[in-house]
Amino acid sequence: MEKKPLHIALVGNPNSGKSSLFNSLTGLNQKVGNFPGVTVDKKTGFTKIGPFSAEIIDLPGTYSLYPRRLDEEVAYKVILNQDKAVKADAIVVVADASNLKRNLLFCSQIIDLKRPVVMALTMMDLARKKGIHININEMERELGIPIVAVNPRKNKGIDNLKKAIEMISGNLYRPPVHDFIAIESLAPKAIEQVKTLVPGISSYEGVHYLINHETFALPNELQDQIEETERRNAFNPTKTQAEEILQRYQRIGNIMSLSVTVPDPNRKNIVTERLDNIFLNRFWGYIILLGVLFFMFQCVFLIASYPMDWIDSGTAAFSGWLGQVLPESQLTDLLINGIIAGLGGIIIFVPQIMILFGLIALLEDTGYMARISFLTDRVMRSVGLNGKSVMPMISGFACAVPAIMSARSIENRKERLLTILITPLMSCSARLPVYVILVGLVIPQKYLLGFISLQGLVMMGLYLLGVVFALLVAYIAKFFIRSKEKSYFILELPTYRSPRWRNALETMIEKAKIFVLQAGRIIMIISVILWFLSSFGPSQRMHTIEQQYKTALVQPNADTTAAAEARSAAKLENSYAGIMGKALEPAIRPLGYDWKIGIALFTSFAAREVFVGTMATLYSVQDDKGENKALRDKMDQATFADGSKVFTLATGVSLLIFYVFAMLCMSTLAVVKRETGSWKWPLIQLAYMTGLAYVLSFLVYQLLK
Repeated sequence: MEKKPLHIALVGNPNSGKSSLFNSLTGLNQKVGNFPGVTVDKKTGFTKIGPFSAEIIDLPGTYSLYPRRLDEEVAYKVILNQDKAVKADAIVVVADASNLKRNLLFCSQIIDLKRPVVMALTMMDLARKKGIHININEMERELGIPIVAVNPRKNKGIDNLKKAIEMISGNLYRPPVHDFIAIESLAPKAIEQVKTLVPGISSYEGVHYLINHETFALPNELQDQIEETERRNAFNPTKTQAEEILQRYQRIGNIMSLSVTVPDPNRKNIVTERLDNIFLNRFWGYIILLGVLFFMFQCVFLIASYPMDWIDSGTAAFSGWLGQVLPESQLTDLLINGIIAGLGGIIIFVPQIMILFGLIALLEDTGYMARISFLTDRVMRSVGLNGKSVMPMISGFACAVPAIMSARSIENRKERLLTILITPLMSCSARLPVYVILVGLVIPQKYLLGFISLQGLVMMGLYLLGVVFALLVAYIAKFFIRSKEKSYFILELPTYRSPRWRNALETMIEKAKIFVLQAGRIIMIISVILWFLSSFGPSQRMHTIEQQYKTALVQPNADTTAAAEARSAAKLENSYAGIMGKALEPAIRPLGYDWKIGIALFTSFAAREVFVGTMATLYSVQDDKGENKALRDKMDQATFADGSKVFTLATGVSLLIFYVFAMLCMSTLAVVKRETGSWKWPLIQLAYMTGLAYVLSFLVYQLLK
């Protein structure tokens, strides 16, 4: 008979090898969600430990039991048994053997909670290269807990770790008799009184009840009693915490002198130091950074273009096949042009998301990601951001959706919000088709100095314009977003390592799954709504269009293709979406746009590149003779009712500016709502970006017309 399932919390410092161990324990048997009430990733996996079926909960990395960030607070509450939805029967502390002193601080705090705990010692090979030798048996005696050396990359020590977990999870487990440090000496009377108020807690838990009880889900009466205990005993949280840390490091120093042999402290990691002399150089560091970013750009655009084209053509072929085998009906139209089209609009982003996050995972693995944040911190901080803001902004050039998701790494709430608010100003790949057709339409094909393309310069200028205004918006917005959090950019520069390809692959799969299953739901709903608005209109108008179409077909030498295209364009013009376009025309006419561009702006909310498809439908791509004609030619020939051209230089540049700044992406708004937990911020984002797009487009049109 199988025993009751175990719940094992995996904890440790950042860069300690925790994610590698999680992957080794669980393989692909993983799932990712959110911790209740917050947007911090909850990564869980399943494995077999002896007779137990075990759920491994990978908690966010943290340096100590005094949380400074949202993700650290999530881990803290699970460890302190204050999270009602996530309970841990045992704790595995992952410690980096090459940075043992720092890792032992966190481990010693877990030990004093008197929870079943085992230490997984990682990176032993790196420690040996540094000349560090650890006597594991001696350290076990000093700490009073099992210690197992593991190498998750090579799957070594995993069986021994499972045996240790099985041992501490059974009835044989006995917590260490003595505290790691003299806990009760920190605040004797206050700790004793809290233990009376909350029976069954350890002395060290009592300290945390005194310091952080306001964040715990406790009855109001108990909260008041703890507050009174603090006041009566003049409890000083800051002083107590400082004294605790000093005592712990003193004891850790004694343990390491008994169980760890270290080389001369003046000995340096020569390889890492030499590489940092290049990568962090004030000149070459930025040149290399630009090269790395250029390489990422090329990969995301060039490599992703192939699977995106396959997905696009596959979706089109599947839709065409369905159109042939299914009877013509509104239900078929909904399936093909609503659901299938919406599904294709979701899946087509997956290659970019997978490639982008795979490359980021590789950069993190090698240790270079931390160097990027270090190099750019000064520029980012001058506008109210953080060095960690640069990667989401760079990612935004591919797609704002995964870029906003990657902003989770920014600890400070204000800086994270600012990053989320400005990231969509980066010109994503969905804008590229719009840029290409409009630049080719209104910008002359001239070459400066005989080889520098004017169209290419305009294209580059559009991207740079988004970056400049993003920094400007961040600088202004920092005065309006209030935060009591102090911003510190404390960054550990990890040792350079070879990348783990398996970890990158698992990251790619995980991020794609999050996007498709979570943001995709909202995108699907919006796609169906857009299909309805574009397919239906007032019955009288639609009836009139059908009668005109039938009349055209009975004419001698009737061109059925042209008639069908005319009917499609007329139905779209008189659909609810078309009526909205006509209603929008007075508002967008000062920008140089007609009602057709208004419809394209409206449908672009599903995805910016829909602009091109909408224009193709509205203007039709075949002439009267049935010969294929370029969409650009059709747009070039478009005129207003008075015969004047629609797409002049003024209108084209105005439209380009509008697409640089406007928030025409429902999927981005959906992800911003998911990441911030409120509709407040996506609505603010929609308002300021739309306002900025309108004002700047108006100014450009009025100056150039």
